[in-house]
Amino acid sequence: MRFTKMHGLGNDYVYINGLDQDLSAYSLPDTARLLSDRNFGVGGDGIILVLPSEVGDFRMRVFNSDGSEAEMCGNGIRAFAKYVFEHGLTNKTDLAIETGAGIIRPRLRVENGRVVEVCVDMGEPRLARRDIPMKGDPPDQPAVNEVLYLGGEPLIVTCVSMGNPHCVVFVDDVDNYPVHEVGRQLEYHAAFPNRTNVEFAAIIDPQHIEMRVWERGAGETLACGTGACATLVAAAITNRTARKATVELAGGNLQIEWADDNHVYMTGPAAEVFSGELSAEFEEMLR
Repeated sequence: MRFTKMHGLGNDYVYINGLDQDLSAYSLPDTARLLSDRNFGVGGDGIILVLPSEVGDFRMRVFNSDGSEAEMCGNGIRAFAKYVFEHGLTNKTDLAIETGAGIIRPRLRVENGRVVEVCVDMGEPRLARRDIPMKGDPPDQPAVNEVLYLGGEPLIVTCVSMGNPHCVVFVDDVDNYPVHEVGRQLEYHAAFPNRTNVEFAAIIDPQHIEMRVWERGAGETLACGTGACATLVAAAITNRTARKATVELAGGNLQIEWADDNHVYMTGPAAEVFSGELSAEFEEMLR
């Protein structure tokens, strides 16, 4: 198995080209768990497969480091777009990528044959409880400034789906907030039947948000594109920010805009680190 290690703002994945490799003999959840291990594998927040699509230019499948499959990954799709362009799989700079969250459309900015930035139309945010999904009534209403209880203690959250579930918590100081403890509890909270990603956000000013993220199936990561989009939407609908802002993450900054067409646009970089080939000994564990 050949692979390429890539990242978007430090949110790193092992990319596997399924267009010219037969992956049918591999257990994909086991492959994700073993390859993602930072001591015994390649290391990453998960794996991303590059696959053919009947409805788009390519299909992207995302498996988290715990082996669970995610609907979408915002940082992952920027690196995906860079991968297919720079590896000669397409010459298009406007792409339609099939994902578990539907068709996502990245637009590439290319300089001297290299992708230097990707702007992704992330689609429309979904706010109804049933679309997140989140338990509670009425199911067609949003969960804005909702009170959830953790060990009997109340916590105010605002929930958004960007094709995958997000629970946003606004805090005063993200650096010293107990992200691991609260993130883990919210990920598995009974309110979320499919678990949830959790964002902890501090408003610096109306155009600047600082954020840490606890990703479903991966724990705290350096960045989350869909999470940054969900956080901007949550901040805007609770009148904390404008509809366009810089979201500052541990791995770097993303520019997020909730435009007048109700679509959320995410702009940021992606990088390739290295390519390699798994040993026969390691591959035996994946089958």
